[in-house]
Amino acid sequence: MSGHSKFANIKHKKEKNDAAKGKIFTIIGREIAVAVKEGGPDPANNFKLATVIAKAKANNMPNDTIERGIKKASGEGGNVDYKSITYEGYGPGGTAVIVETLTDNINRTAANVRAAFSKGDGNVGTPGCVSFMFDRKGQILIDKEECEMSADDLMMLALDAGAEDFSEEEDSFEIITDPADFSAVREALEAEGIEMAQAEVTMIPQTYVDLTNEQDIKNMNRILDLLDEDDDVQSVYHNWNMPDED
Repeated sequence: MSGHSKFANIKHKKEKNDAAKGKIFTIIGREIAVAVKEGGPDPANNFKLATVIAKAKANNMPNDTIERGIKKASGEGGNVDYKSITYEGYGPGGTAVIVETLTDNINRTAANVRAAFSKGDGNVGTPGCVSFMFDRKGQILIDKEECEMSADDLMMLALDAGAEDFSEEEDSFEIITDPADFSAVREALEAEGIEMAQAEVTMIPQTYVDLTNEQDIKNMNRILDLLDEDDDVQSVYHNWNMPDED
């Protein structure tokens, strides 16, 4: 997540995802399987599943693919036992990194995550070593070019639905919610036909770290790239104040 332009980074991430939809769809498919196993196949009664479906839609996952994933997870074929493991550690320059994984092989995943940190001159720490620097929040990003509603009307719609905060940037609107209110806010936006570039419960840094040393920047990108390539890694959160792409 970028400190300067959140949306510039989201667009960059989505372009990478569009070039490798199999990767993001695999990630979301695993999340659907775990959510259904834990709370059942009905998103109306399963907050976690409803949240994953919102993430799937924001990543342009077809509805029939989502429905097939839910049916598969509900039936005989949904018996793969994924375990959720979260790793916390430090990247170059004291940056904080949180890695959420879903895996059927804990030893493989642990080795890969540690290797990613090591190759970027970072290290995995103990549970809780950096998570206190982040807040778990619902985050919705809306591309201004895709939104016909005025900023004031959009803000009132979001706040009336339960959002905590609304901010306007050069190219986007950002809506922040408590995790418990995320679904209600997302549904209110959907009901008005608002296109969302991102809609998920995420970890937002309380403060950001600037990296000025070229080697530190290279190493941080190395860590993030290696984690992004790992099929067991679901999400990566960090407090590096990434420079704008443009």
